[in-house]
Amino acid sequence: MTTSAIPANSPAGTGETPLPAAPEPGAPGAPAEPAGPPGLVERLDGLDRLVQAGIGRLDKPVLDDADALLRRAGQRLRLSGDHTVVTLAGGTGSGKSSLFNAICGLELSPTGMRRPMTSKAHACVWGLDGAGPLLDWLDVDKRHRYARASALDLERADATLQGLVLIDLPDHDSVQAMHRAEVDRFVTIADLLVWVVDPQKYADAALHRNYIVPFARHAGVTLIVLNQVDRLAPHEIDDCVADLRRLLEAEGLADPRIVTTSAVAEDGVHGFRDTLVDTVAARRARTERLSADVDRAAERFTGYRFDAEPPVTVDDGRKAELLQALTDAAGAPAVAEAMESAYELRAADFIGWPVTAMVTRLRSDPLRRMRLTELREELRNAFTGPIGAQQGDVDNALQNVAEGVTAELPPHWGRSVRAAARSHAAEIPEALGESLKDALPTFNVVPRWWWLVKTWQYFLVLVAALSVVWIGFLVAYGLLDLGGDDQDGLIGQAGLIPYVVVLVVCTLGMGWLTASACRNMVALSSAKHGEKMEHHMRQGIERVAREKVVVPIEEDLEVYARFRRDVDVALGRG
Repeated sequence: MTTSAIPANSPAGTGETPLPAAPEPGAPGAPAEPAGPPGLVERLDGLDRLVQAGIGRLDKPVLDDADALLRRAGQRLRLSGDHTVVTLAGGTGSGKSSLFNAICGLELSPTGMRRPMTSKAHACVWGLDGAGPLLDWLDVDKRHRYARASALDLERADATLQGLVLIDLPDHDSVQAMHRAEVDRFVTIADLLVWVVDPQKYADAALHRNYIVPFARHAGVTLIVLNQVDRLAPHEIDDCVADLRRLLEAEGLADPRIVTTSAVAEDGVHGFRDTLVDTVAARRARTERLSADVDRAAERFTGYRFDAEPPVTVDDGRKAELLQALTDAAGAPAVAEAMESAYELRAADFIGWPVTAMVTRLRSDPLRRMRLTELREELRNAFTGPIGAQQGDVDNALQNVAEGVTAELPPHWGRSVRAAARSHAAEIPEALGESLKDALPTFNVVPRWWWLVKTWQYFLVLVAALSVVWIGFLVAYGLLDLGGDDQDGLIGQAGLIPYVVVLVVCTLGMGWLTASACRNMVALSSAKHGEKMEHHMRQGIERVAREKVVVPIEEDLEVYARFRRDVDVALGRG
């Protein structure tokens, strides 16, 4: 080849072609193109949903790594898809810089006996359009960027590698921490990882432990180059390759790709160069690398789900248990019983025998001191919400329903559902109190028959009173002769006294019988009244249970169900 490598940052007027600077991400003019083949975007979307669902639920390092991948993938997909970023990485003395120069055809990266020779990443680019923003994203120093074709030799440029961005990295086993950090950074963003090893150190523990094993899933975008084979006899090359392949497969690298090279032998890099040509021509390395990254990130989420289909609702049995527990915690049965008593006391004012009531008032009775007309407001003020032990009952109810649901969930999601069940725990007591207050009936509505009975009872009292007065007149005029000689008329006939007494007794008995019969009717009505009111209270408590407990739990269960589906999507199974 006769073309020459041109520094990308060389000044104008010297025949050198500078690489364009990258615009800010998202700025007008930044290259935009389709985001890879069908499937990759959907998988990235699925991974993004996994991260969003996992916030506050899953381990932070897993979420942080996935989020970093999403940002990196988004940036890479917005950059040139016509360029394939290939990194040459290896240990001290592996000859990667010599291999880099051999592929480029020029001495671009320093080589020598002193180690390490490469302290900064060097990049050589075939094809300039869109390469500048990509190299800026890769953070390659402009002093170490080289363009393989200039304006003077485009016709003689090697078109077979058009789109290649070849990067020579520092030694991964360098004593300089900054060199190792540079390698670590490029290993996570390169489209194709090329590990250059030599016959003496291809089993280097640092390489295999720090890079080969962690990136075993990336076999499709990993190439192992056994360099310096000119130092081996032909049969030794085969033995070395076989042993290297055995070692790589044992470490999880499925069907590893291995090529042999020699930077000093004639056509010693021909096989490696052909591999680069095929990789660049296919233009799949970028998406294959991102797919492998998504595989690796999504695999970490599989530990947060069970294979069994999860529940998405709280079953009716647990809902019933929750409702009963909250009903007991709110004291609804006691309220209903108290309201039955209040109903009967209220009825006594209307259907009770007034004579009995007057006798009762003559002695001290605590019940009569109650202001029944204010009972409803007193009850309203009393049930502003369960407190003390009742709050404990609420907590126990929440714990029981959550434990019943989370038995079928992984630990992290179980904690999330329990937290959802308790998300409104502080509001539930007051909400239960409000539901009881709303269920209390009004005391202003009185059945019509109560008024009829009351009218009838007072009529009987009036009859009895008039009869007693009549008896008084009969005694005064008929027996004591207070009326003189005139003994005629209804008040002068003493013989009427027994009949009038019978009338009084019958009237009083009729009133007592009426009150007794009405009390039995009221007792039956009060039982129905209590049942109806307890039903209304249970409806209110059921509404509180649904809004404050069941809905949050089911929403969290639905998040977990979507999470399980998104894991399959991110893994490429959905």
